[in-house]
Amino acid sequence: MLKQEEKLNQSLAQQVAKQLEELIMTKEYQVGDQLPNEFDLASKLDVGRGTIREAIKLLAARNVVVIKRGLGTFVSDNPGLTEDPLGLTFITDKKKLSHDLMEVRLMVEPNISALAAQYATNDEIIEMEKLCLEIEYLIQNNKNHEEKDIEFHTLIAKASKNLVVPSLIPIIQSAISLFIDLTHRSLKEETIETHRKIIDAIKSGNSEAAKEAMYQHLQYNKKELSI
Repeated sequence: MLKQEEKLNQSLAQQVAKQLEELIMTKEYQVGDQLPNEFDLASKLDVGRGTIREAIKLLAARNVVVIKRGLGTFVSDNPGLTEDPLGLTFITDKKKLSHDLMEVRLMVEPNISALAAQYATNDEIIEMEKLCLEIEYLIQNNKNHEEKDIEFHTLIAKASKNLVVPSLIPIIQSAISLFIDLTHRSLKEETIETHRKIIDAIKSGNSEAAKEAMYQHLQYNKKELSI
């Protein structure tokens, strides 16, 4: 329950949003679950339907829930994690932004890959291999592989089993999208080669090799940005 001093500083809608958030955190409502309708929630929490609507809007703004028109309100896949947490969209110098994002990726992603080599499950490795093949197909057929590339790196991040790493995923995703846009998907064979090396290292549980393969992959990207 909310502390008394917190309640005094919050609107009723904020208090209800907090209660719903606690229900999600305690797993009463889990990722992907549809929340009860406004009438049932209002009855459950003993407030008006207008308050429920305002509370839901507050949670949707923070990506705790997702409102799907005509279907209802659902618990987000990544509760509380917004697509652009650092406001990178509003930085106008995209070339400099891409370069700086690459520097950040070089700091963290090789180590994330090393962790993935230790903790990735068989199912995650199988999915990585599948994505790798899909990316190769798209590259070889001169099609946009951005979406699958983001899925590939996101899966490696999740496979690290580090609780903080998922919070970095929007940054990685932004970096990939911006890089592909600026370079017009010019890296082809290098992407295929280094993706395979990353997968092989993770599959064999070799943390150092996974770290080195990801570092090489990102260095190719960084070099391409400098051209």
